[in-house]
Amino acid sequence: MMRALWTSATGMSAQQLNVDVISNNMANVNTTGFKKSKAEFQDLLYQTLKTPGTSTAAGSIAPAGIQVGLGTTVIATTKLFTQGNFQETGNPLDLAIEGDGFFQVQMPNGELAYTRAGSFKIDNEGQVINAEGMQMSPNIVIPSTTIEISIGSDGTVSVLNGETNLVEVLGSNIQIARFSNPAGLKSLGHNLLIPTISSGDPSEGDPGSSGMGTLVQGYLELSNVSVVEEMVNLIAGQRAYEICSRSIQASDEMLQTANAIKR
Repeated sequence: MMRALWTSATGMSAQQLNVDVISNNMANVNTTGFKKSKAEFQDLLYQTLKTPGTSTAAGSIAPAGIQVGLGTTVIATTKLFTQGNFQETGNPLDLAIEGDGFFQVQMPNGELAYTRAGSFKIDNEGQVINAEGMQMSPNIVIPSTTIEISIGSDGTVSVLNGETNLVEVLGSNIQIARFSNPAGLKSLGHNLLIPTISSGDPSEGDPGSSGMGTLVQGYLELSNVSVVEEMVNLIAGQRAYEICSRSIQASDEMLQTANAIKR
């Protein structure tokens, strides 16, 4: 059987996964805090028919050998943590991180997850939670007498007390975390990420300190997906898939011609 059949099949499989990644990016173009992914490829094994540097019949050294590649595969899908655009909402509990860092939320199992989606709310006990009902970590409790909330770029939370008409600074500040390799984080869906061995352990601190980004109140960070760029990538992936299918068709026609040869 011709090698080209199986080689082209690996190309079609790889491009199908590439289109899957692009489709997920485009589906999340309006997802708050979403970070796009890209598929990375590598070539597969090579069949060596003639090793480079071997001696020829004339006694010289062959400058090049004969190696036939066996296709390609997707080696990784990498998240790109470039900054997304900001959208003003006017909601005092909508926060965006300008720079490096992640918000921390506590999952139902007690573990911490990390997110760039800064759309927070207040529950019936005054605790700051996300849309899934997960508490922000460290836990921030807004007093019931609060009529106005102010959050500084360094995470300081101040409230205007409706009873005393005085501004009070809460004892807990909003803290964020950063990773040495954020591309190594594992996606759970729901805008949540958790650490892995590749990402390293989180470094927690106040916004604006130790390389952390700063907070912007009343804004949300939009997805960093560019629809135009993804459309171009989609067209390129589709054409690559089509070329691989044509290679299979050409190989089939060559086999058909060989089988039609009469003795």
